[in-house]
Amino acid sequence: MTTATFSRQTVLLLAVWAAALVAPVLSGQTKPAIPAPNVLKKMSMEELMDLVVTSVAKRPEKLSEAASAIQVITADDIRRAGATSLPEALRLAGNLEVAQVDARQWAITARGFNNVFAAKMLVLIDGRTVYTPLYAGVYWDVQDTMIEDLDRIEVISGPGATQWGANAVNGVINVTTKSAQATQGSLLVSGGGTELRNSAAARYGGKLAPNVYYRVYAKYLDRGDAVRTSGRDSNDAWRMGQVGFRVDWNVPSGDLLTVQGDGYNGMIGQFGPDNIRVNGANVIGRWSRKLAENSDVKLQVYHDRTHRRIPGSFIQDLATCDVDFQFRRPLGPTHDFVGGFGYRLVADDIVNTPANAFLPPRVSRDSFSAFAQDEIALRRDQLHLTVGTKHEHDGYTGFEFEPSARLAWTPDRRHTVWSAISRAVRTPSRIDRDLFSPATPPYRIAGGAKVVAEKLIAYELGYRVQVQPQLALSVAAFLNNYDDLRSLEPLNPPLAFPVEASSGFRGRSSGAEVAAEWRATNWWRLRAGWTELRVSSEPQPGGTGRGTRDSIARDPNRHLSLHSLFDLSAGWDCDASLRYVGPINQQSLPGYTELDLRLGWRPAPAWELSLLGQNLLHAHHAEFNTPGSRRELQRAIYGKASWRF
Repeated sequence: MTTATFSRQTVLLLAVWAAALVAPVLSGQTKPAIPAPNVLKKMSMEELMDLVVTSVAKRPEKLSEAASAIQVITADDIRRAGATSLPEALRLAGNLEVAQVDARQWAITARGFNNVFAAKMLVLIDGRTVYTPLYAGVYWDVQDTMIEDLDRIEVISGPGATQWGANAVNGVINVTTKSAQATQGSLLVSGGGTELRNSAAARYGGKLAPNVYYRVYAKYLDRGDAVRTSGRDSNDAWRMGQVGFRVDWNVPSGDLLTVQGDGYNGMIGQFGPDNIRVNGANVIGRWSRKLAENSDVKLQVYHDRTHRRIPGSFIQDLATCDVDFQFRRPLGPTHDFVGGFGYRLVADDIVNTPANAFLPPRVSRDSFSAFAQDEIALRRDQLHLTVGTKHEHDGYTGFEFEPSARLAWTPDRRHTVWSAISRAVRTPSRIDRDLFSPATPPYRIAGGAKVVAEKLIAYELGYRVQVQPQLALSVAAFLNNYDDLRSLEPLNPPLAFPVEASSGFRGRSSGAEVAAEWRATNWWRLRAGWTELRVSSEPQPGGTGRGTRDSIARDPNRHLSLHSLFDLSAGWDCDASLRYVGPINQQSLPGYTELDLRLGWRPAPAWELSLLGQNLLHAHHAEFNTPGSRRELQRAIYGKASWRF
């Protein structure tokens, strides 16, 4: 990043800080009350099980009664883990596979078929879908916000296509930030260390009028390189600056209006002629109205623009416009109906290079959808059946439908047994259909119309129980059958090249997920997660697909995690995260065990200081990828200070 760019980021931070000091004076406001970290509420197990979630059924319901393998990462969990990015926070979800590929890339999914281009996990940030239609996955290096603004992350392992649509195949990650009203006052955060070399953030929240709250923020980070297996730097350091705002208007009539947006600019290192350049911006508008106790309407509109320049590969400018409308109302005493429709327009413009060509380079595609879902009380307060379907029209494959049925039995407040059967699809991306390499004939790799939507039929069975007032346990077993998985078909067998993209594989994943939380005392809490997974794939009958399980699925057979949150004394806490990830044999990648430790101190209500050690058991270790392209993550130390005023 040039000196001029760095200076702009510094000026942005100083501007927000100045706003924090001047705005209350100009507006004549008194200083708002700021909740200090040491008075953050620690939920009891009963309160945790009664936590209201919305990602499973697109309506509010208690976590304990949700008919899905869902885990919730709270704001306090994220703070206590010392997470410095969204992917690091996702390590707290025991039902996710989270592997860091290099300094800035992550492979994240659930229930198998993970890859650098993990294309079966839908990720939303405040209702905005953040996957790229280029490969149907997520560029995690540009999905950021102030960690202190995160309210919760709801993580579903298993299909969510009936509610959320295509690409919600193996699960849904729903990130929600705090309201503007919950972030009043000023906050300054600064830190640095060995890998996250520098970071700084500033936020101010105020009040524009009665019931109208706002916040603005700016942040900057500078992350160092990962290393090669030899110990040499891998030249993938990156620097990023981001700004954003949010305004919430709680209308006395019961309406809630929200407008929010973010913008970012960054540079990422790579081996080659130049560095990767990224920038983008988004704006979201939401309106909701509560009509009755169990009846409401919601409308969300957003516009998202991204730019990514990868020298030697391609330059992409992507614009997305999305409209989503939802309504909920009871149909008699035993039916709770939710429905809605959506429309999305995507304009994708790519500048090709000699190495790769997307043909045609410029496309504009729209899609529309409608869904309906009914929860039927077969036995009030005990037995509920939820049935629904989503119909979508995609520019590549036409109409797709994604039905599901879920049955939940809650014999009492402590126990919930649930089962589900679902269908989900992953629609083709531009890499599937439009990529040709090299850019001129003869092609070695060619996209084509043979790539159709990947299809999943999923079966799930789960049990959630509060064993005692201080211990909660959940278990979920699953079987996923996949058809029409992406493959590469030789055009002139037995020659290995050229190949054409097709849908010639089928696969299966099965396993079980266990999560437990134990509040041993009022000052010590333990969370544990264990996933056992088996994945297989093969060419479909008559297919000649080239590749192996390793080319489309890179998953360990098991992974375990243990998080300990320990309150040493008033103002001091000590937290540890231990994880074990089994070997990925097809890549000759050995399993590993790693440990993160955090020590936090609050010398005063407005101040918090913390010291974080990451990957403490090895000087460096690998988590993903094949031997030739593998990068390793180094042991890291990071210090952080925050001041609220």
